Amino acid sequence: MISSDNSLATTNHRLALEALRSGVPNREAVRILGCRQPRATTTFTNMLDETESNGVGARSSSGMLLSGGFGTGKSHMLAHFQNMALSRGFVCSKVVISKETPLYDLGKVFKSAVEAGQVQGRMGRLIEELGQALDTNSQEYAAFFEWANRAMNEGAIHPMFPASLIVHERYGDLELNAKIESFWGGDQLRVTELRGGLRAIGQLSNYPFRAPKAADLPPQRLRFLLELIKAAGYKGWVVLIDEIELIGSYSILQRGRSYAETARWMGQVSETYSGLVAVGAVTDDFASYVISPDGEKKDRDYIRVRLENNLRWEHIAASAEIGMRLLENECLALAPPSDEDVNIALDSLRQIYGEAYRWDAPKLQSGAGGGGIQARMRYKIRAAINEWDLLRLNLGNPDTMEEVKYQTDYEENRDLERESRDED
Repeated sequence: MISSDNSLATTNHRLALEALRSGVPNREAVRILGCRQPRATTTFTNMLDETESNGVGARSSSGMLLSGGFGTGKSHMLAHFQNMALSRGFVCSKVVISKETPLYDLGKVFKSAVEAGQVQGRMGRLIEELGQALDTNSQEYAAFFEWANRAMNEGAIHPMFPASLIVHERYGDLELNAKIESFWGGDQLRVTELRGGLRAIGQLSNYPFRAPKAADLPPQRLRFLLELIKAAGYKGWVVLIDEIELIGSYSILQRGRSYAETARWMGQVSETYSGLVAVGAVTDDFASYVISPDGEKKDRDYIRVRLENNLRWEHIAASAEIGMRLLENECLALAPPSDEDVNIALDSLRQIYGEAYRWDAPKLQSGAGGGGIQARMRYKIRAAINEWDLLRLNLGNPDTMEEVKYQTDYEENRDLERESRDED
């Protein structure tokens, strides 16, 4: 009889192999294959160490940008960082930039990060887990409550945040608490409902306020949630941002705003976001094609001027300049896999494949030589799994995998351009 532990391991191994077949490794696949990017791993570890040593209200955040060609391991690296962050008691979110989650819109990126948020050992929605984890009798909560009221008095956050916190603590209405938690996570909350809660606990006169401007809320939510995360007993919030190169398909103003948001996430703006650790991944040809004066779009020449001549966005021109500099000069380039890296990865994969299917998978010729996509780790992994599948199922010799070169498309997206005219 197979033990439940062995059955679970077999299931996890098969799920990992399915993820690798599709070219999108899950957490288990990343754990199995490991990571051989010591510079990136050391830098990320140092950022976690620094953030872990700071408490509620500390004034620091950390950021790192990774660059590499298509299929060189950027997504694998982010998944490795996710495993590290969760194991060390951080909340972790991975956000993939897309049309629905444009980098220039902090509100949408924030909400996506909240929805994708994970904590070790818990399976519920992040914002609900955080609300349930709050211990109102703890020193951490007392420090959080004090910070929220001080930040309100300094004008750093809207009164709705400390007001919602005290209602969440004292009123005990489960339906209203759920709405408050959703407000913390990016949704709307009717002012009349919050005032009703304040009135019920005798606190209405202590929190007079008008409805906030929607555009002011995203950075305030980010600050508030970071402190909430620490008050709930976690070390901080790690946000992993993939496919930043989508900026290249935006209109010029949207690109400018995206560069400013890049500077924000990387901790390079005047606003402080204590407890935030952000890692972004971008293709290695993005800066030369989109930002460089020698590239196709020459954003280095045009973005700052365009923002400074726009009354709505002139205040972010300097931040956009910083974001462009970071993407041009501060990316940590991922090292290509060596022969040893490939052999170690495939040997680990061979053992997992054998355990998953109870089959003695043969050792394959796995040198890292060759050009094009055949030199990439992703190709090697998928080719090995494909070969073992065919051998195990007695389907003959493996078919030759066709090499198709992938080229990132930096053409501007017409739909996004129409949205830009509406916004700008």
